[in-house]
Amino acid sequence: MSGRFDAIIIGAGQAGPSLAGRLTAAGQKVALIERKLFGGTCVNTGCTPTKTLVASAYAAHLARRAGDFGVGIAGAITIDMAAVMARKDAVVAASRSGLEGWLKGMEKCTVYEGQAQFVSPHEVKVGDVTLSAERIFINVGGRAIVPDMPGVHDVKTLTNTTILALDHVPAHLVIIGGSYIGLEFAQIFRRFGAAVTIVEKAPRLISREDEDVSAAVKTILEAEGIAIRLDAECIRFVPRGDSIGVGVDCTSGEPEISGSHVLLAVGRRPNTEDLGLANAGVAVDARGTIIVDDELCTTVPHIFAMGDCNGKGAFTHTAYNDFEIIAANLLDGEARLVSARIPGYALYIDPPLGRVGLSEKEARAAGHKVRVGMRPMTRVGRAAEKGETQGFMKIVVDADNEAILGAAILGVGGDEAIHGVLDMMNAKMPYPVLRWAVPIHPTVSELIPTLLTELGPAR
Repeated sequence: MSGRFDAIIIGAGQAGPSLAGRLTAAGQKVALIERKLFGGTCVNTGCTPTKTLVASAYAAHLARRAGDFGVGIAGAITIDMAAVMARKDAVVAASRSGLEGWLKGMEKCTVYEGQAQFVSPHEVKVGDVTLSAERIFINVGGRAIVPDMPGVHDVKTLTNTTILALDHVPAHLVIIGGSYIGLEFAQIFRRFGAAVTIVEKAPRLISREDEDVSAAVKTILEAEGIAIRLDAECIRFVPRGDSIGVGVDCTSGEPEISGSHVLLAVGRRPNTEDLGLANAGVAVDARGTIIVDDELCTTVPHIFAMGDCNGKGAFTHTAYNDFEIIAANLLDGEARLVSARIPGYALYIDPPLGRVGLSEKEARAAGHKVRVGMRPMTRVGRAAEKGETQGFMKIVVDADNEAILGAAILGVGGDEAIHGVLDMMNAKMPYPVLRWAVPIHPTVSELIPTLLTELGPAR
């Protein structure tokens, strides 16, 4: 069997379905292929389930702090893990089924379920069906890396996917990797009642951030009873009866940790090795990431790659923006470029970290002469009123041309407040324009103009 289409989209993550919608609205006949779960990483194993768990963990944390607000709660706070996971599953299922129903009911879109493999530059096989199209779009996402550490295959380990199926609270969760995914799960399960230890090979957590951000995050997590082992070398695993021994040759502390569960959170890799990309002439790098240009075109002019598999963002919002760039260029006659995108993201511990643009360290490394404004959250009225004063706000500007280079808001509402800075950066406005904004009181965002009145000297 065979089928001829104007476009083939491989993967129903964040970019693929929206592109199908735009292409079919433009009158094109589209085939969309999904081999497993509609919605991709975000809906099934990423943002949607983890942020649902974050919400449950926050509820438990706030309940324990009820007395701080003059509220009495009788009895101990308990966690019904089956109910927590059922709530998470219901939120995920609603999102996934809604997307699947939309796609299968979309006029001019034919959905195929199964593994896609390139046969030639214009042909893709799904089961016994061979499809062909003038343009092909790849949106296959990524998955957790299982590192080749000594003994890793001798013990049972978890990834960000399999940990979502736990129906109980681990006695002691050991997390290998002190970056974004690992830190979120660390706080979630600590608030659910597990003992948690983070093991990180680097000398500090989330090492891409400035040192002051890393140190503040470490303080926040340790204050909740999370143990953190840094400078861990020769990480290894060994079965110890019902437990797992995790060897960590750190600069201090015991050389081995005994955990009931181990979560591997040391990075991700694209799902590209089984697509038959060589048959289409699509080039990948050593990690399997599809090589694309500034308009997301691969080494084959009519094949494009979107989302995690192209190495240009690895976030839901950057994947969606990949769709926007491709649609604008192909359908609207525009010339949008990935390089014009200002990077922004968040770390969803509590309080969250909102980040945009360059860190102070990155700005200096890029040759900028900078001025920096900082304010602790203890001096933010909104934070004091909510009883959540951990963290700080920080903004970095160019001392010569007054451009806003980047910002970090580690504190209550930081993931939302950061957008005021991101919007000004997208508008290419110099910082004095934001300085004279009149934001609403009482909010976290109202302190951003104040930060700009307290910029340090140029250096």
